[in-house]
Amino acid sequence: MKTIILGAGIIGVSTAWHLLARGHEVVVVDRQDDAALETSFGNAAQISVSYCEPWANPEAPLKMLKWMFSNESPLLFRPQLDWQQWRWGLQFLAQCNSAAFERNLAQIVALGAYSHAALKDVVAQTGISYHRLERGIAHYYTDQKSFDAAADAAALMRRYGVQRQVISREELLKIEPAFRSFGAQIVGGTFTPSDESGDARVFTQALARLCAERGAQFLYGHDIEALSTAGGQVESVRVRQRGQTGGTHSGQAQTLTGDAFVVACGSYSAPLLRGVGVDLPIYPGKGYSATLPILRPEAAPFVSTIDDQLKCAMSRLGDQLRVAGTIELGGFDLALNTPTARARCEMLVRRIEQVLPGVCDTRLPAQGGQPQFWAGLRPATPTNIPYIGRTRVGKLWVNAGHGTLGWTHGAGSGKAMAELLSGLQPDMPEFGFLGFEAAHKPRNTQQAAAA
Repeated sequence: MKTIILGAGIIGVSTAWHLLARGHEVVVVDRQDDAALETSFGNAAQISVSYCEPWANPEAPLKMLKWMFSNESPLLFRPQLDWQQWRWGLQFLAQCNSAAFERNLAQIVALGAYSHAALKDVVAQTGISYHRLERGIAHYYTDQKSFDAAADAAALMRRYGVQRQVISREELLKIEPAFRSFGAQIVGGTFTPSDESGDARVFTQALARLCAERGAQFLYGHDIEALSTAGGQVESVRVRQRGQTGGTHSGQAQTLTGDAFVVACGSYSAPLLRGVGVDLPIYPGKGYSATLPILRPEAAPFVSTIDDQLKCAMSRLGDQLRVAGTIELGGFDLALNTPTARARCEMLVRRIEQVLPGVCDTRLPAQGGQPQFWAGLRPATPTNIPYIGRTRVGKLWVNAGHGTLGWTHGAGSGKAMAELLSGLQPDMPEFGFLGFEAAHKPRNTQQAAAA
């Protein structure tokens, strides 16, 4: 079977890899010049199976209301004249109750465990090197009330098979001594030794090269313009090669046909799918990161860590430290030069200097530093559960909506999609796949409508 995959991030490339392993012909299309140059490029680098709680919870509405008035808030809702944003927001609020939170959490944990196993299999098969550190993930707290609540959250996660441990400050500093100079500010933490970290871009690009060696065709530098339907199914997709200037609509167009079409375009999946009548609530959440040179390697952390106060994560990637966090719900804006964007980037760098003083080059560009600032659009669903499976339009499949967990869920989402396309049932009975009736029920009304 010939499958056209739209999008060459971690989700699309993982899908390609697993389809090739099952004997399919694969064509991957992406507007960038290489794989993983958009949402998969500069994320927090965490394989975070154990720290995956949905954003929607009973406390979220009040927190979001308070956070709307600060450019440095962890989750910033910037109202737009955009019906899709407001619809997404209302659906998000409908998930902000305890029953929905636990229901959504169960599916996210199931996909995370399935995906982590799939990632380990791919790494064992390929030997890809991507600054992988299997040191677990720690989460430290500087507020006693938040730390007290962490015990309840850890107990809930253990009910779903996640061994998240509540640890004292002394235990945390023994696990990661790099935070000793900040230790007086820490009241305690949690730790999951099974999680890990690594560079999603490096991994995805290496996997894409292996896919090409196995026969996959990659059409880089091609804009995806529209899907064409006839008789209730997709017949083709129109793509256009970008010219030397990189501008859209500047090169030659071509029409690609296939037996199946997989939309894995992250946040851009939703508008593309709406063009053929498939309306999924996927909305972009703008996330930020800063990648900083390490000045003192002996003092830099090896354990990937979450800072609870800023809701940011830091991971070591060779001789650099990546700090990433914050979500901004305000459309498809990727600018880094707005006051809000500058404030959020500088906040991340400032926090690293507070927590790890003198360990990294935290000077801003105006001070002669060279931080690599980045913003990417996280394709968020109201439940934080991605859409994986078949749509109601024939030959059209979707693998999108992974939010902040694309790296965590990438390998498993690709494997599950390849199994579904091959007529197989993924070994994940807790998860609801789009349009896959055997032993699965739609997980919410939006999925039922799409299926």
